[in-house]
Amino acid sequence: MRESMAWLHPRRLAEALAAATGWRRRGLAALFGALATLAMPPAYGVPLLLVAVPGLLWLLDGVTSRRAAFALGWWFGFSHFVFGLYWISFALLVDIDRFWWLMPVAVAGLPAGLALFVGLATLTLWSLPLRGVARVVAFAMIWTVMEWLRGHILTGFPWLLAGYAWVAVTPVLQTVAVTGVYGLSLLTMLVAGLPALLGWPAVPRRLAQGALAGGVLLFVGLAVAGGGRLAGAGHATVPDVRLRLVQANIEQTVKWAPAVREANFNRHLVLSVAPLQHSGDARPTVVIWPETAIPFFLAQDPQHAQAAAAAAPPGGLLLTGAPRAARQADGSVRFWNSLLAVSDRGGLLANYDKFHLVPFGEYMPGRSLIPSWLPIATIAAGSTDFTAGPGPQTLSLPGLPPVSPLICYEVIFPGAVVDAGNRPHWLLNLTNDGWYGLSAGPHQHFAIAQTRAVEEGIPLVRVANTGISGVVDAYGRITAWLGLGRTGFLDADLPVALPEPTLYGRFGDGILGLLFLSCALIVMLTRKSGGPMVR
Repeated sequence: MRESMAWLHPRRLAEALAAATGWRRRGLAALFGALATLAMPPAYGVPLLLVAVPGLLWLLDGVTSRRAAFALGWWFGFSHFVFGLYWISFALLVDIDRFWWLMPVAVAGLPAGLALFVGLATLTLWSLPLRGVARVVAFAMIWTVMEWLRGHILTGFPWLLAGYAWVAVTPVLQTVAVTGVYGLSLLTMLVAGLPALLGWPAVPRRLAQGALAGGVLLFVGLAVAGGGRLAGAGHATVPDVRLRLVQANIEQTVKWAPAVREANFNRHLVLSVAPLQHSGDARPTVVIWPETAIPFFLAQDPQHAQAAAAAAPPGGLLLTGAPRAARQADGSVRFWNSLLAVSDRGGLLANYDKFHLVPFGEYMPGRSLIPSWLPIATIAAGSTDFTAGPGPQTLSLPGLPPVSPLICYEVIFPGAVVDAGNRPHWLLNLTNDGWYGLSAGPHQHFAIAQTRAVEEGIPLVRVANTGISGVVDAYGRITAWLGLGRTGFLDADLPVALPEPTLYGRFGDGILGLLFLSCALIVMLTRKSGGPMVR
């Protein structure tokens, strides 16, 4: 029995993985990439990173060329993103007769592109002459740099960041109030890589065990510090403000169908004026509908504007997603994906226009260069792109604290969700995750939104067409929740914001820079601590 289990010894595993070649190596890299996906929301199998990351590092030990080093990371990343982002292809099922030919692009094309960043990470690490602890720390740094680049290049897509593995562990999640999610990614990948030391013969056993124990103690310390922060956190709410979040749960296949637009609109109205869930509850002072809940241009449609006013409580407001259109001086018409504030008398009091538009969904990159007869020209809805708004805004609305609206995936961008010169008291995320069905996507989206609340120290209200809707306080605690695929409404109080910005809210990724300096110092001090020398 002892002999049969000998292969589980870290050094035996490291040797076996380093000896893997060809499709065996690529298959193992893909397996570890899939395991890393299970650490992310909604599975939250964080310990699996302690297997996936050392496995990747041990596989890299056997690489003998730049091409193989890049390919190893690419296969890890490709598998990671295929399994983590499979739900994106569900959007094509809404109109599969038109967009069937894009299915391979959604299933494999996007993961293949995102995997380039992981390939560059393993190539960079392979190229550095580092050993042991220094190699593990350098990997965490390089991984985080690639996450940051992925979140910014070509409008950015910072999804499945390693730091999101901790969203379900609220004490550890408090770390992002200081470091931001990229900083938590750095610490996560650093500790996840430490078990690799156990497989490198040149690393003294005591050093490897001590480093691993130190990594465990680091996250125990983060949990204790976060727990202390939560212990001192109250549950105060904004007086005289009561929210009603409406989740109409309308199938995406019929959301814009002309025959049922009126029925969809009325469905929101009925839920808005439904009786209180509990007789002792306070009456709502504001009703909130999700992204594009109203399929009409209210500024040009006074009849529907007046009808929408019926959803607003007496003396209160309706905040709703809706398209907005305006004719320009040259006769052209521009369109925006907007949030509108509607008074109980039908007046449009304010609007916010989405500024971070979805490529190929809300606008076609390089549209002027694409012949109209090509199928790709029809991916973005209509022949006219949406126009981007000016950026994060803080709206001052009657009866409400100042609010920063965020539409759909605008909430996924760390450090880019508030107007730094006019700090809001709450974040409002309107979205329509109906494109993605009952999949992991909406769960991941909600977890990302939770993280923004902790980073900024500002509560977040999320209203989705098909879920997940809810309220998150400034510490990331969920105070109200309406699950995926459910029809209904939530009546909830609005938590208060922290009186002062968090460190991350003040300095953004500047704290990440300090972490990088600390890691660079560790690399310099430990660069000869043992382990494989990479050419």
